Amino acid sequence: MAHKFLIKKNKAGEFVAYFVYNSETIFWTEGYASKASAKNAIESIKKNGPDAEIEDQTVE
Repeated sequence: MAHKFLIKKNKAGEFVAYFVYNSETIFWTEGYASKASAKNAIESIKKNGPDAEIEDQTVE
C-alpha cells in the first residue's frame, strides 16, 4: 500500500499521527498525551476527510 498512518512519539514524549504517502510524510497531527487520542485523530481524519472542501487562497 502506498499510503498509511504512522504513530510515533515526538521529542516531548507525545504521540503523533503521521500520514505517509510513498514514504513521504504528507501531514501530521498535534501531539497527544495518549496513543488512544492519536488513534482517535486518525479515525476522525478518515471519517471526515473525504468531504473536506478545498479552499484556494492563492492570488493569481
